Amino acid sequence: MTHDDPFADQSPWDEPAATPVHTPEEKPVTTNAPNVPNTPAPFKIGFTLKAGSGFESEWMTPAVYGHSAEETATRGAELLSAMKQAGLIDLTAKAAQYARAQYKGGAGSAPKKFENGKVVAANPGSDYTCDHGQRSFKDGGSWAAYFCGGRGLDKSQQCQPLWRQKDGTFRSK
Repeated sequence: MTHDDPFADQSPWDEPAATPVHTPEEKPVTTNAPNVPNTPAPFKIGFTLKAGSGFESEWMTPAVYGHSAEETATRGAELLSAMKQAGLIDLTAKAAQYARAQYKGGAGSAPKKFENGKVVAANPGSDYTCDHGQRSFKDGGSWAAYFCGGRGLDKSQQCQPLWRQKDGTFRSK
């Protein structure tokens, strides 16, 4: 048995094949299956309808399926039109507003914001101020406090922090 020299200057791939290989052109996959309820629809379009830019805004994520791309697109347009005409989008917004009004929230929780490279609690409606402005709220889990609003002041120039008490109120030590 003889083998080709693997170190030869000529590659076996450089030589034309003894018999031409016929490679048929690939055609795009299309499904012309009839709209039969027992056959799975291979095409899907999902929509995300978001009421606002924040995470607290309500989302709707309807989806449609079809047996062809055209059928799926048509169904998608029909779904969105029907949702609008039936008032489903408005109803969702009203239901979300009602659910938010029922939420009582956790004790000591405050909205968060990104400040100076850290996530800190934002407390825009707080009554806790000092001589230097609005106090900032920080929650350490087992403790919570409102700190002096004077940014950039030395510790000696800042007002005393208001610490959370067992009854949920805040006062300085």
